[in-house]
Amino acid sequence: MQRPTENPLRIWWCLTGPLAFLPLHAAGIYSDDPEQRGPCVADFAVSSYTPNVSALVEKIQTSTEVDRAPSKILLISQPNTPGLGRLPSVKREVQAIRNRTKACSFHGKHITAENATTTRVKEELPSYDWVHLACHAVQDTATPLKSGFYLHNERLELAEIMKQQIANADLAFLSACQTSAGDEKLSEEAVHLAAGMLAAGYRGVIATMWSIQDDYGPDVADDFYGYLLQRRGDDESRSYGSARAAKALHHTVKRLRERLGDSEMALMTWAPYVHFGI
Repeated sequence: MQRPTENPLRIWWCLTGPLAFLPLHAAGIYSDDPEQRGPCVADFAVSSYTPNVSALVEKIQTSTEVDRAPSKILLISQPNTPGLGRLPSVKREVQAIRNRTKACSFHGKHITAENATTTRVKEELPSYDWVHLACHAVQDTATPLKSGFYLHNERLELAEIMKQQIANADLAFLSACQTSAGDEKLSEEAVHLAAGMLAAGYRGVIATMWSIQDDYGPDVADDFYGYLLQRRGDDESRSYGSARAAKALHHTVKRLRERLGDSEMALMTWAPYVHFGI
């Protein structure tokens, strides 16, 4: 059996039909019994997804790795959205991110509760090249541009985000359920929120394939931004750009898997997290 590598390959999955609903990045042999466990894709590769090949090519062609001032992050959270279920771990999730950004003098702004209205968020988005949305979301498969994120007063739709023309759109972390889940009636089309955020100009998007457990949101955010905001050697970007987002998520999921194990319940917890883009 081939042993896991310390320098995993980078793979982009471009899936259509029924395959679009499978977490191929997590394919492997799992068992509660360590003796029965086998290798999985994550042991050998850092996985990313792309809604189609042209989207990936466009991101690569328009991408420029330049030294610039550290990115700025806009944190948007809704722990108690009117009319929807509570998200009790969102406050800890945001605090974990704020602790990470403060540790490296990384600029960020947090908008939450009644202050996180659609008008306010649309005003702030163009000033930040990273955005982290910790809230409820919905996908409108009939009219994809009406998909969006539930804020305090109403839903912020993709169409409105795309109108903002965010010049330095770099990374979007969609900490909500099913933000990269497609529709079985439209399995050949990318109609999910992750694809929409790529279309809005973001180079990389962290999303979820199905419902995620609120309890683990703070751990995922802490590990992800801890890795992403740590400056690396000369072989990495000298800025804080999203070029390491896929590796950061790979690292984060590996840590979560080590803590939870390979049971079916554990698999349902860490496998939903995916990276789109470059």
